[in-house]
Amino acid sequence: MEVYSQLAAEGYLRTRPGAATEVAQGTLAPARVSAQRAAPHVVADFRLGRPDLSMFPRQEWLRALRRALQVTPHTELGPGDPRGSPRLRAVLADYLGRVRGVLTDSEHIVICSGFTQGLRLVCDALADGSGGSVALEDPCLPDHRAIVEAAGLRVRALDVDAGGARPDTWPDGWPAKAAAAVLTPAHQAPLGMTLDAQRRTEFTRMAAVHGAYLIEDDYDGEFRYDRHPVGALQGLAPDQVVYAGSASKSLAPGLRLGWLALPTELVDKVVEAKRRADRGTDVLAQLAFAELIESGALDRHVRRMRRRYRHRRDALVDRLDRYAPQVTVQGISAGLHAVVSLPEDRSEADVLNLARDRNVALTGLAPFWHGTGRRIAGIVVGYGTPAEHEYAGALEHLGQLLRELTCS
Repeated sequence: MEVYSQLAAEGYLRTRPGAATEVAQGTLAPARVSAQRAAPHVVADFRLGRPDLSMFPRQEWLRALRRALQVTPHTELGPGDPRGSPRLRAVLADYLGRVRGVLTDSEHIVICSGFTQGLRLVCDALADGSGGSVALEDPCLPDHRAIVEAAGLRVRALDVDAGGARPDTWPDGWPAKAAAAVLTPAHQAPLGMTLDAQRRTEFTRMAAVHGAYLIEDDYDGEFRYDRHPVGALQGLAPDQVVYAGSASKSLAPGLRLGWLALPTELVDKVVEAKRRADRGTDVLAQLAFAELIESGALDRHVRRMRRRYRHRRDALVDRLDRYAPQVTVQGISAGLHAVVSLPEDRSEADVLNLARDRNVALTGLAPFWHGTGRRIAGIVVGYGTPAEHEYAGALEHLGQLLRELTCS
């Protein structure tokens, strides 16, 4: 009976009440059909928000991981502080002060799974305090709007011009009626300008007067090419600014390592939100990252990649100047992407449709804008994404695409 039951369970036999047991017709399980269509082959990948993953420092990371495992007490591998590894938090406090001018200490740092989780943790903390709304730059990353709304907060738009976000454009008395504003002062996402020094001062002054917070997304502050990196906004007002950074651009997004340097009043609320979310981030990755910083390997890697990305940017500008002189390029002083503004007779849809036909991966500006108001048409070119050995060929495909578009 046990054998018959097992054969029936595996589909070899068919049983029905009151009928004889029969051999099932067709004993082979039907082939599974994937619900997702195979992605087309991409000949040039310029998607936004990715570094060159082929340059991930595998050997340095492996050495750091081995070293961390050798020196870490067993107790640190168990359930720990939801803020993260004490060692990494102490190392980060020193590192951020040295390279970004952040004024903090280990007790005010919370390790999170990238900026995405960090923003959600802060929004959860603000929502608990009935914050109401959060101001976001216009344009901004679409995911940021979704995160704010998912936390039960309203999204408000801050206009952006050549000097970055404008503190005078909050429509309902900013910031008295908002809990926080999310800013990208070092390199506006996605347009690429740097927040003007006078506006930095004005944002921090207004936040202090009205008891609001500024959430600083320092998403690629280490990659500046034409001058010394601009210091973090947090250094001007540690009690008003939540500083958020990650290893996504310097190393790889897949590590899911980020950090928040918090004002004192937000620490307990954000730690509790982190505890409720997942109780903590991968401790081995944290310890390896701490070792990478302390050994100097991270500094060397960032310097090496800064040179490579600067050369990529220069090659991109040169290629566009030769192949499509009608377009203009902006946001190239820092970061891993540039924005290409299009001629008035060409739309984003024209470019993206042609790119899709040519298997070139690009991002349009349209999803970044709030609502249907003022918009600038353009495409975002993530020149950090292609692998090093593929970059020249990818540039050729992009140049040919834009030349065909602008000359037709």
